[in-house]
Amino acid sequence: MIRTVTIDIINEKALKLLKELELLQLIRVRKETEQQVPLNWTDRYKGAMTKQSTSDIEAQLHEIRNSWE
Repeated sequence: MIRTVTIDIINEKALKLLKELELLQLIRVRKETEQQVPLNWTDRYKGAMTKQSTSDIEAQLHEIRNSWE
């Protein structure tokens, strides 16, 4: 059975221990991957929706709610 676990190395001694476990063929250490940058939703969806007045949005919500009934 193979399980994948992600860990944060706090001390280089831990990395040395992991490499020793790999030499004993108890674990497999994969290459480091870059830490994922948190997604910036504002930049990603900026301009995706057109600006509407509050009254237009309320009218659309009212229309949608009435269609459910």
